[in-house]
Amino acid sequence: MKTVNVPHKEQLGQEAQVILTSVEKKMGKIPNLYATIGYSSSALKAMLETEATLAHNSSYTAKEREAINLVVSQVNDCDYCLAAHTMLAKLNGFSEEDTLRIRKGSVEDVRLDAIIKLAQSIAKNKGNAGYAALENFYGVGLDEKAIVELTALVALRSFTNYVFANTQIPIDFPAAKSL
Repeated sequence: MKTVNVPHKEQLGQEAQVILTSVEKKMGKIPNLYATIGYSSSALKAMLETEATLAHNSSYTAKEREAINLVVSQVNDCDYCLAAHTMLAKLNGFSEEDTLRIRKGSVEDVRLDAIIKLAQSIAKNKGNAGYAALENFYGVGLDEKAIVELTALVALRSFTNYVFANTQIPIDFPAAKSL
């Protein structure tokens, strides 16, 4: 089987190099997954623009978006994204125990619980969340804008999960604890 190597920035096309230089300035490094997605500058650009767009005027706080990232990555068994988003979740105020509860799909906060349960259901059921998860979501006051954004966030995280699943590149973040 072909091994996918993490490219050095200089091995990529000019557009990907520009994008990754910006990522490096912002994050202090170029994560292996971003570099690998950089094999396609279009995919890298689309991923980063989608992430930025969904953060702007969002139905979800940065903390809630990290919870979505964690639960979806757990459903998809993505060790890379679990490592990266556990670190980011902690930077956004979650404790280690909070991240584990989120990944298991149940937290005490009613709003956050409805969000992660719906994200988990969408990811597990190939998009079809099911009546109970949707009713619970709407029951805590979330609306149509929120369901569309949640679906987009699940799709975005699934994309990065799938890239890792098909490349198995080295994880360059501290490993997330096993459940």
